[in-house]
Amino acid sequence: MATQKKHYQQLVLALGLLTAGGILSTPAQADQLADIKAAGVVKVATFDANPPFGSIDPKTHDIVGYDVDFAKALAKTLGVKLELVATNPANRIPLLQSGKADLIVADITITPERAQVIDFSTPYFVTGQQFLVPVKSADKLDDYSKARIGAVKGTTGEQALHQRFPQSRVLSYDDIPLALTALRNGNVQAITQDSTILAGLLSQAPDKANFKILPDLLSKEEIGVGVKKGETALLNVVNTELVNLEKNGEAAKIYDVWFGPQTQSPQPRAFKIEAQ
Repeated sequence: MATQKKHYQQLVLALGLLTAGGILSTPAQADQLADIKAAGVVKVATFDANPPFGSIDPKTHDIVGYDVDFAKALAKTLGVKLELVATNPANRIPLLQSGKADLIVADITITPERAQVIDFSTPYFVTGQQFLVPVKSADKLDDYSKARIGAVKGTTGEQALHQRFPQSRVLSYDDIPLALTALRNGNVQAITQDSTILAGLLSQAPDKANFKILPDLLSKEEIGVGVKKGETALLNVVNTELVNLEKNGEAAKIYDVWFGPQTQSPQPRAFKIEAQ
């Protein structure tokens, strides 16, 4: 776990310094930052059903999670109140483009396709896609090349399945709990999602002994904050704060709350990603 933290923190810090440095010299093209400050609130799209990144606290009924803590830090540095906008993977970008959200902090993977329609911050988390399967099922990822596999709509996991296993039958669901229900019912033979989300999902399942997470990775991915295209001033603030959180140790503290030794979630499989 220390190795994983070290690698993703080094990647975040290195890319953050490069990204922030390059963007700060670019003239602002829009005024969403000014609008947010004038309104006194920043609207952040985040998950409410994908622990540990975002889920409903059964006691307070508030949305809590890893992404929520980063959203709180961003609101604080902006000097405004935080308004969380519950979303699922398929609705993240539409909420941002329609103006119903100012930022996406919802475990969104940075991809070239998405970068054509929204801007991304420096990565603040690194993860990978894995499979959750019944405990008596095969252990090798390639054994599922022709299987029925569940994925969440609008995720890179859904895309990766089509690319790697073109002969598989991919069934798409609105969120990961629905995909787990399909696995329980035998409608699919496996489901895929970020390793950290699968770990959190399995830790809270009452029948977790019936399932296992396969060790092989379907993909390796970098997670960033989504910002509307052309909002350079706002993106500058986001990048600067993400780098500061790494430098002052706050990012590591947030990580430990949701993935560290004190959390009830099992540790996701560690892997190494080199900065480009």
